Amino acid sequence: MTSPDYSSHFSTKNFPFGIASSSNHTTPQCVTRVSNTVVFLDTLQNAGLFNHIVGLPSGVFASETLNSYAALSRDIHRDVRKTLQDTLADGLDNLPENSTEDIANIQLYLPVSIPTFTDFSCSKHHVQNAGLAILNDPTPPPGFDHFPIGYTGRASSIVVSGTDIVRPVGHFYSTSSQADSSSALAERQVVFGKSQAMDYEAEIGIVIGRGIEQGRMVRVEENVVEDCIFGLVILNDWSARDIQGLEMKPLGPLNGKSFATSISPWIITVDALEPFKVSGPVPETTVAPHLQENGNSHYSIDVKVELQTDDSTKTLVSESQARDLYWSVQQMCAHLASSGCGLQTGEILGTGTVSGPSDSELGCLLEVTKGGKVPFRLSDGRRRMYLENGDVIAMTAVAGEGVGFGECVGRLVG
Repeated sequence: MTSPDYSSHFSTKNFPFGIASSSNHTTPQCVTRVSNTVVFLDTLQNAGLFNHIVGLPSGVFASETLNSYAALSRDIHRDVRKTLQDTLADGLDNLPENSTEDIANIQLYLPVSIPTFTDFSCSKHHVQNAGLAILNDPTPPPGFDHFPIGYTGRASSIVVSGTDIVRPVGHFYSTSSQADSSSALAERQVVFGKSQAMDYEAEIGIVIGRGIEQGRMVRVEENVVEDCIFGLVILNDWSARDIQGLEMKPLGPLNGKSFATSISPWIITVDALEPFKVSGPVPETTVAPHLQENGNSHYSIDVKVELQTDDSTKTLVSESQARDLYWSVQQMCAHLASSGCGLQTGEILGTGTVSGPSDSELGCLLEVTKGGKVPFRLSDGRRRMYLENGDVIAMTAVAGEGVGFGECVGRLVG
């Protein structure tokens, strides 16, 4: 799939962080991006651009991951950001020689080393739609209104955008039996093979920076919660719905989710996203003190999902808004830490599928097809239920003018 031009996403209001290499910078290292120009930060530091910033370690941008930089204080992050903005106010001409490359000439990598992954389910629209599709009951799980529900995922299978996704194998009910009743369901044949119900989930990923020490109880309203978030990425939590459906009676998900999760290569910092904070849904019950928050705590991020078939037919499947999530990213962090587990630099938290109230805002095919019962139409009129080999899912996200996420892309292979 040919990558579109995302230069408008990366203005001097943004300054995302990633890891990249090129023929002139052969070792993966820390970079930022302005329009379609990638800036190698270690070269800038060696030229003395950041010498005035107290607490910024020498050589921190030469690392092959962003973990060391992400773990620094938010004050240091802000100083680096302001220095970049001041230096580039009049364009790229003030940068040292050999510090920039065109986006077409670089290789992008996972931006952080990821110690653990937690996937939440924070959209009430999604849990209601999924419940109706699977159980014919839209009632959210009993804990949903009280805290962000989630599960521990598998960090080792998180991959960067552009990585092919191999269709997983597992156990699921044979599709040859069309039993509908719950009594007949128990007699359906369980088979082992390649998933026949491949899906995506359009999410936002939270990348932890400084972290929270193990055993510390924190409140959302404390600065430590927001300061522990380095930034956000697009996240596609690939799902094998047939495998997931069998293993979630009563546990899971396990292999239906563990095979692959894609993230976009550019981390958009919380400082870049600050102007796009908005109020979220009004809580429908009184929440525990550590989850209580005031003011604007959600982000207005528009998330789009496009499906491209192997014959290059493109279909816009959905467009949803992160502001519709019932729980904020700060509440997810505070709730996870409330168990005493702490939060580690580089770990990722997924928001769960970002879905809205209308049929055009459904963030996964489980919702779009009503649980595999109603096919949807591609732009050329063909009907589809779940993903086929060769399909490419491209997710994009934009917070506002000049501040976007680029794309998160994955192609399903057999």
